[in-house]
Amino acid sequence: MSQISPSEFIHPDGEIRATDPTRREAFLPAATVQCHAANLAYLPDGTLTCVWFGGTMEGMGDISIYMSRLAPGASHWSAAEKLSDDPQRSEQNPLLFVAPDGKIWLLYTSQPAGNQDQSIVKRRISTDGGKTFGPVSTLCDTPGTFIRQPIVINRYGEWLLPLFRCIGIPGERWTGDKDFASVLISRDAGETWSMHDVPQSVGAVHMNIIDLGKDQMVAFYRHRFAEHILRSRSSDAGRNWSAPEPTNLPNNNSSVQATRLADGRIAMVYNHSSAATSTDRRLSLYDEIEGDLSSPATPAPANRRKAVWGVPRAPMSLAFSSDGGATFGDRLDVETGDGYCLTNNSKDGLNRELSYPSIISGPDGGLYLAFTYHRRAIKLVQLSS
Repeated sequence: MSQISPSEFIHPDGEIRATDPTRREAFLPAATVQCHAANLAYLPDGTLTCVWFGGTMEGMGDISIYMSRLAPGASHWSAAEKLSDDPQRSEQNPLLFVAPDGKIWLLYTSQPAGNQDQSIVKRRISTDGGKTFGPVSTLCDTPGTFIRQPIVINRYGEWLLPLFRCIGIPGERWTGDKDFASVLISRDAGETWSMHDVPQSVGAVHMNIIDLGKDQMVAFYRHRFAEHILRSRSSDAGRNWSAPEPTNLPNNNSSVQATRLADGRIAMVYNHSSAATSTDRRLSLYDEIEGDLSSPATPAPANRRKAVWGVPRAPMSLAFSSDGGATFGDRLDVETGDGYCLTNNSKDGLNRELSYPSIISGPDGGLYLAFTYHRRAIKLVQLSS
């Protein structure tokens, strides 16, 4: 009997299916072979949206931004809508932001090929509640600027856009060895922005800010060196941050996301794996499109650590903190698999990662999680409260 690929069980039709009394699932409608980097957000009318990027392979010129919607009470997610289309650039890591004036901002990164150190941040704005979006403009043209996590508004009305800086090393292709965290702050509702670096944050990326109330905030980070999820603190509403420090959760140099629940706990969705749990390695994130997939990983220069790539991206886990993210427990594996990610190939079903999660609380107190499923689809899991 021939082996059945797990990808054959993907049904990207958007239908929500109950798998047990506390869980419902859907594979969002896919318009492309590859789908990756989901982010969830609610529109003012209660519609739940998911944005992601799709195309043939990350870094290629046909990678564009897509969005699907789940109207209140609906049983199907809508067909994928294409929201960007620059054939010369790979457009990645989208997020939606509902501004206080009701406008909907779509932000995403834009880079040539696998050169993340040349990325800039683009923007489109909707003035009709997210039905349509206006022309493309540039939010930040500093080369190497990358985003992943939502904008947070502090109690003074300042907008905080967490980001990370992809730093190129002369004579080398970007591999993430020198990346660090920053925050863009706007005091005029997004008209102008100032850049504020997080101290001692080399290796800390995908900064995810959580407001704890008053002037207290915490931020969580993906770790380029694949050891632990990192955490830093702010006591002045996000203007200044402490140096990132390890939490008790592992990280495999893949994205994480957290949200604060109504009861004050922090829910973290992530891969419960790290470089210590696997010897799988690849040269870089873009080695396939750079033509050196078979090249051995080169040793780090004596004066610098190298980013770790290729650690399996699985399981997809959920953990909770009752102390502001200082410690996490009550782990639940939402999805399991081998997480094979030594290739980004979706066309031939070679990639099996469960990665890049997004998490949001529903109006009924339940949790919605969206994540990459084998780079073939975005899977949505709803967990009842």
